[in-house]
Amino acid sequence: MNIIEINDLVKIYDDKKAVPVKAVSGIDLQFKKGEFAAIVGPSGSGKTTLLNMLGGLDDPSSGKIMIVGIELGHLKSREKINFRMNNIGFVFQAYNLIPVLTARENVEFIMHLQGRAKKSRETRAEELLNAVGLSDRMNFRPGKLSGGEQQRVAVARALASKPKFILADEPTANLDSKSTQTLLDIMEKLNKEENITFIFSTHDARVVKKARRVITIEDGRVINDELK
Repeated sequence: MNIIEINDLVKIYDDKKAVPVKAVSGIDLQFKKGEFAAIVGPSGSGKTTLLNMLGGLDDPSSGKIMIVGIELGHLKSREKINFRMNNIGFVFQAYNLIPVLTARENVEFIMHLQGRAKKSRETRAEELLNAVGLSDRMNFRPGKLSGGEQQRVAVARALASKPKFILADEPTANLDSKSTQTLLDIMEKLNKEENITFIFSTHDARVVKKARRVITIEDGRVINDELK
């Protein structure tokens, strides 16, 4: 069963002062539960735009995105925020951790927004930080963590809400080789053992090597979709 269905998706940027830019041009894609997929292509190809629309962070100009049977375009602003919070996990290039909160508190934060009980939040945060190898760093704030450790906190945070899938936009771009390998091994382990769906946007050959499906985009179109 597909958890994501994208039909004839188009995104045009038009600021009225310049020539309109078609960032995504008629994309059709489906994703099943448990996929470990990489979306690749040159800068400006539409990868990040596609991921942002998948995550409900940007609206398509036309076309349809169905996630677990719900069309994103039919949701009002507040409904879309709640839908994202409960169904989609995000891992960004820039980590986006809250600097005044500890690693544990950063992971707990989305569960607090979901209204989950304090004890439940704490237990889930500890389990996730253990899973990403940070059991001894739970009470450190982001400024005391390395880039690789911050990104692992971001992965734990993305998993906290028990999402249907995780979108990772260039998650290794700011990491050294060792941190990249550690992070990818962790995500691959979570994918295989817990059947968690990961969809990456990436330039990184190491991510592409790990992926079991590679979708190549150029000029806003899918030009290749390969299962390994």
